[in-house]
Amino acid sequence: MTDTHLEEEAKLWTSMLQPNTQMLSKKKSRHNKVIRSFTLIHSYFVAFFSQLAEKYGPIYTLKLGTQRVVVLQGYNIMKEALIAQGDAFVDRGIVPIFEDVIKGQGVVTSCGEKWKQLCRFSLMTLRNFGIGNRSIEERVQEEAQCPVEELRKTKGWFYNFLPAFRVYLPGKHKIISRNLEKMKHFILERVKEHQKMLDPNNPQVYIDCYLSKMQQEKENPHSEFDLENLITPAVDLFAAGTETTSSTLRYGLLLILKHPEIRAKIHEEIDHVIGHIRVPSITDRQDMPYMDAMVHEVQRFSDLLPLNLHHAVNQDVKFKNYVLPKGTTILPVLSSVLYDSKEFLNPDQFDPQHFLDKNGKFKKSDYFMPFSIGKRSCLGEGLARMELFLFLTTILQNFTLKPVGDPNAISIKTNQVGFFTVPPHYQLCFLPH
Repeated sequence: MTDTHLEEEAKLWTSMLQPNTQMLSKKKSRHNKVIRSFTLIHSYFVAFFSQLAEKYGPIYTLKLGTQRVVVLQGYNIMKEALIAQGDAFVDRGIVPIFEDVIKGQGVVTSCGEKWKQLCRFSLMTLRNFGIGNRSIEERVQEEAQCPVEELRKTKGWFYNFLPAFRVYLPGKHKIISRNLEKMKHFILERVKEHQKMLDPNNPQVYIDCYLSKMQQEKENPHSEFDLENLITPAVDLFAAGTETTSSTLRYGLLLILKHPEIRAKIHEEIDHVIGHIRVPSITDRQDMPYMDAMVHEVQRFSDLLPLNLHHAVNQDVKFKNYVLPKGTTILPVLSSVLYDSKEFLNPDQFDPQHFLDKNGKFKKSDYFMPFSIGKRSCLGEGLARMELFLFLTTILQNFTLKPVGDPNAISIKTNQVGFFTVPPHYQLCFLPH
């Protein structure tokens, strides 16, 4: 691709990434063109951003609609920004659809003192409930048995895996808004129930802890603990803790279905380490390097949040011989790290060997960052990693996956991506193992 073509493509695609208000007001036919074009980004943007980085370096500016965004491409520069200078890059950049619906509330999109208070409280509360350590394992094991029991009822009949989450696309903002409002209403009803029976000395769930904190802070004029900031973080935790894990599980089963040689190695390791009598435990992970590597590879390959969530600098920052003015939106491209060919030999191929050494032992990689890095990384990383290992291990302990139709016809390429990558629709059979 020539420089001229590259620049033309940049203008085209970046205009689609975030339409300006004039584009949104155009006729529906043109608007649908933007929607269809937006869904093509998944097969294009890795090469697109890589080409821009080759020409302009690992840091460059794009104009996304009406907004100028500084793009960070690659492990070293991302680590320097989000870790070494993390305090300055900790704010959230403005994403119009989030701003319209969430309005800067909650843990995910808030900034400044509000984010500090809510993040500190959420982390402490989640840890007190066992998130991130083995005290929560028993609950995850119980949940992992639920899909197994449901799948047994199919008696080997094929099972449809449909994307449960519709991607964030231009023109879909009204649907997203309605869905989020329904979720907020659901959370509000639960809050009302807990308000009636609240025992501050014996909190049972996150909502109880927050309501108690509200009571403690009611005389503090600088407190961020109000009802709106309870509902939105609850929605954040509910949505981020369910959709991301379920999408990764669906992608994982699809990839295992596509690769029978990988499936065979997984079954061999499960049979050897766990057998078919006892329930899998997170302690098994240290004795199951292939399974551990496979789960990591699912997360790397599926690239669930390819463009990351926008960051912003909260002060004027000198960074890589540039001065980034306060408020500058930062786009740290996770795909550039997860698909780095210097770290992963064949990044476009699904291969658990990317996380195994020459002796077959599990090999960590600093480039593994599906949860992002730094102070705005995913709060539920520990729980998500436990869930993915236990759910996939439990399912594969009990079932053999069989494709419906020609296995060579299985496609692992998604045709829809917005802020999140979603797996394609597929069918499979679960045969008792």
